[in-house]
Amino acid sequence: MTGEPARVRQMWHLVEPLHAVLYYAPAAFEEAAALGYDTEERWASYFAWRAAPLGAAGADEVVRTFHSFAPGMVDRHVPAGWAVADPDAVLAARLRAVDLTYRALFGGRVEGVGFAEAAALARRAAEAAAPGVPGGLGAANSALPWPDAPHLTLWQAATILREHRGDGHIAALTGAGLDPVESLVSFAAVGAAAPEVFASRGWSAEEWGAARRRLQERGLLAADGTATDAGRELRAKVELRTDEEAAAPWRALGEPERERLVQLLGEPWLEVIGSGMLPSENTLGIGKV
Repeated sequence: MTGEPARVRQMWHLVEPLHAVLYYAPAAFEEAAALGYDTEERWASYFAWRAAPLGAAGADEVVRTFHSFAPGMVDRHVPAGWAVADPDAVLAARLRAVDLTYRALFGGRVEGVGFAEAAALARRAAEAAAPGVPGGLGAANSALPWPDAPHLTLWQAATILREHRGDGHIAALTGAGLDPVESLVSFAAVGAAAPEVFASRGWSAEEWGAARRRLQERGLLAADGTATDAGRELRAKVELRTDEEAAAPWRALGEPERERLVQLLGEPWLEVIGSGMLPSENTLGIGKV
């Protein structure tokens, strides 16, 4: 892959870990526990952190906007999570968690000119993503006020950009005739991650198996569960459309500024990856697609 789609995907690979570290950072679990969430596993806080920009969303809205999670799994956490802490309290704690996490990872550099420059560039790109898909997570995060501190601005910009891309990805999957569980099965089939990794999304073995059979009937999966040529072609088209839908923010920067942002974020990206907080294999296919 070359040209603009390749550049857009490069930016996703760079920005995603800077956003996603929230869901795994010790400081985030501490903040979640202080709010009253059960932190024995990460899902109660995950749904709270990610859904809070939507307001006190119900389960149906979260199922729609998150897309890949089984409704039964969402029902266990939404809307019950808002009885623990309201969305405004969650959003405030989310920024506190990011502040503590970024300071632990990057130290005093969060106060430096490099972070300020990166934050300004990333914010310009993120503002070009608004309003995105109406009712989507990109639009919901775009509507939040910007924090003052540059490192928090950088995280919020990364969040808007990844959720804007995610909204476009859902549209691409839907346009390809892939329902939520079929989306995961077809992604596993092209080697994005092992099927066991996708178990975190809460689908039962029966639901996974039924989706495999539906995709096999469409000629998209072979008998062993791997993608056929048609299946790989369909997934490639989905990823290309996703890149196209995610391109507008990066056009707002222009090539020299985009390359400058790549340069500025290279070291922080390496430090997040090297921290060991993020799983080595993930459901997003980072580094695989």
